[in-house]
Amino acid sequence: MTMNDGKGPRDARWYLSLMSPNTKGPQFAWLDPTSIYINAAAFSDLLDDLCAELDAAEIDVVAGLDAMGFVLAAALGARLGRGVLPIRKAGKLCVDTDRVSFTNYSGRTQDMEMRQPAFAPGTRVLLADQWVETGGTMEGAIRLVERQGGKVAGMVAIAMEENPATDAYRAAYPVVTAVQQGTPWQAECNAQGLSSFATYDPGRTFPTAGRSPG
Repeated sequence: MTMNDGKGPRDARWYLSLMSPNTKGPQFAWLDPTSIYINAAAFSDLLDDLCAELDAAEIDVVAGLDAMGFVLAAALGARLGRGVLPIRKAGKLCVDTDRVSFTNYSGRTQDMEMRQPAFAPGTRVLLADQWVETGGTMEGAIRLVERQGGKVAGMVAIAMEENPATDAYRAAYPVVTAVQQGTPWQAECNAQGLSSFATYDPGRTFPTAGRSPG
């Protein structure tokens, strides 16, 4: 596999094969994309692909959804030259907040909060989350942004599974994902089982001093 080590072209979206399968049971998400982040080459290529489809001129701030959306939001904000707003699980912020309830991917009802005030009315907010499965968390974030007069400028994630709720998001907002619609990766995400799991090797992600990781 050719990676982005600065010496030549890379395989498109190669970093998706670094994602880890769930090893702890159905109470957890079915996969873990965070192994992309530990590998500098993988994380850089992920951000390159996402930023190639984002227009900083259409975005005022990047909002990261608790918790792993913070990673993408911070990195994208730095790349795009925009600030970062955390949207947190309830009870974490020590300032005045607005709160909403939502149903997460596991069917549990949770609360999330955003600082109040977070921005001026009319602010264009890009929502960032690691993975969008049922869309419940994203729906809560939309409500929080719009309550303060913000405008959802779009959504960004490593992957957004296809279902009626997420189809509605794609119809209503600009959506940028590393897993592209119409690809085998998207079909496998919808089925919640990646073929790369069969050969998953955590050692591929390990950073190594003195050379490009991978």
